[in-house]
Amino acid sequence: MTATATHTVPNEAPPSNAQPLLSVKNLKTYFPVKRGLMRRLVGHVRAVDDVSFDIGQRETLGLVGESGCGKSTVGRTILRLIPATEGSVHFEGQDVLAKNAGEMKRLRQRMQIIFQDPVGSLNPRMTVGRIIGEPIVVHKLAKGSELRDRVATLLNKVGLEPDHAFRYPHEFSGGQRQRIGIARALALEPKFIVCDEPVSALDVSIQSQILNLLADLQDEFGLSYLFIAHNLAVVEHFCDRVAVMYLGRIVELADRDTLYRNPLHPYTRALLSAAPNPDPTGKKQRIMLEGDVPSPIHLFKDNAPAPAPGSKPAAANTSCDPSEHTEDGVTHITRESLLDRPPLLEVPGEPGHFVSTHGFE
Repeated sequence: MTATATHTVPNEAPPSNAQPLLSVKNLKTYFPVKRGLMRRLVGHVRAVDDVSFDIGQRETLGLVGESGCGKSTVGRTILRLIPATEGSVHFEGQDVLAKNAGEMKRLRQRMQIIFQDPVGSLNPRMTVGRIIGEPIVVHKLAKGSELRDRVATLLNKVGLEPDHAFRYPHEFSGGQRQRIGIARALALEPKFIVCDEPVSALDVSIQSQILNLLADLQDEFGLSYLFIAHNLAVVEHFCDRVAVMYLGRIVELADRDTLYRNPLHPYTRALLSAAPNPDPTGKKQRIMLEGDVPSPIHLFKDNAPAPAPGSKPAAANTSCDPSEHTEDGVTHITRESLLDRPPLLEVPGEPGHFVSTHGFE
């Protein structure tokens, strides 16, 4: 493809509105890899490698991709549960990565997380009332009868009974445990919540209840969500915009309707083609990704020379087959052809739709 008059953004997208609630720019999170008796540094796992996006007030941004692409690491780095290597995170105009411990404690009242595992995220030795009330006590917002009243109110908000505060997590079902986790996230009245695959461990019937609960809470409290998921049907139903991640980078970003109607990146098209079709009579072009997911350790060596613009980085066991071919009605795309990760370009005629490509014809 040859580049034409397009708006080039170096791996970042414009804000969704004039003053985004959250602005992430060029975020990188690397984990050192050490080997040998002397624990010599041999490289880094580039879990998040130059990620940028904005989230507006009352907006839900979906972050999708295969397991291991860096989705959860993005969410936890934003909240500083994992230290960032480079980049910036601004929340309500405040530089999150520059805050000291005391300042970060105050800021966390406005930024919370709902974890994927409703079992592992709850302390089995604490009652539900103590679990939900703990952040309120830590931040010294209430105590005594006022604390108990706030816990009871939160339980009502998420569809549980006030007397559930005296029970332990093992006495509840998976969906109820996730409601407890949501109540805990709401305890400090945040404005932004990272939803780290909050329904992936639940039954399908319970998933819809939790999603409806999150939508109702968003309307009531004016919440913004970073919704991390791998279920594309859930993302289509729940999110306003969608960012697709592959090997630590965003390869396509657009509003929900545009992305599902006109996916442009080969990886996005492959993900969408793998989603179940609810219409049994409908036909969909199947796209298969060939090969295993490349290791970010071996793929991006710290001392490896940068590839020339437009060239494909060298990789082990590179296939000689064409990057994309059709056989028996199925389109096959080699993962090696996806290793070149150019900057995001805005699609001509589709404002706000960005795709990682070298240009458009």
